[in-house]
Amino acid sequence: MFRDTDTPVASPSPDRAEPKSDPAGGPAVSRRSLLKLTAVGAAGLAIEGIIDVPAMRAATKDLKLSDVSEFTTSCNFCSCGCGMIAAVRNGKLLTMEGDYDHIVNRGSLCVKGISMFATHASPNRLQTPRYRAPGSDHWEDISWQDAVNKVAQKIRKTRDETWIATEKVNAPDLVVDRAAGDARLESAPRFVPHEGPLAEVPVNRTDAIGFLGGAQNTNEECYLFQKAARLLGMAYVEHQARL
Repeated sequence: MFRDTDTPVASPSPDRAEPKSDPAGGPAVSRRSLLKLTAVGAAGLAIEGIIDVPAMRAATKDLKLSDVSEFTTSCNFCSCGCGMIAAVRNGKLLTMEGDYDHIVNRGSLCVKGISMFATHASPNRLQTPRYRAPGSDHWEDISWQDAVNKVAQKIRKTRDETWIATEKVNAPDLVVDRAAGDARLESAPRFVPHEGPLAEVPVNRTDAIGFLGGAQNTNEECYLFQKAARLLGMAYVEHQARL
């Protein structure tokens, strides 16, 4: 095949020719593609006939990662708040490892964090609340509901007995004077020393109960803790890292 300049040009190989489109508009399947699909299908049917697929699926249920769910959590030892990943199967904790996507530890754990799974699986770990009555020499197991009721009763009793509704203070008075010489200003608030007897102001608090937060709590949990502590009238709200 030659052009007008008599420069020889190689003809395209029939095997490399682009597949033509069928009249319907879609690409046509070439003979080579059809042979490949046929060979793959025949191989799949042959393997299915050799391997017992139901038995294979039943055997894979006992593999290490089958039916395993992963949950992110935080280490509960110190105030660093290192991230961890807990692997759980059927409600049972399998392993715990560092979270590589966590901004604090980037997957690394200290010796306390590494031993967190051992403390969870320890036979000495208490899994139910225990109560020792006043004057008793032994502990007894109680239900979680009984523990919640006892804590609520003690909080209510202590709160009612130590409640402070008002308090007399020598606080400065806030006064509002008319601005002199400028009509655009409505008022100029300022504090002045208090004169006369002590002023009685509402405080609504108890000094007999404190709230202690933990490093493993999330921001959302800490927000709820603050709301609950303030609603109960607690003035002492602290964190374990400050102790």
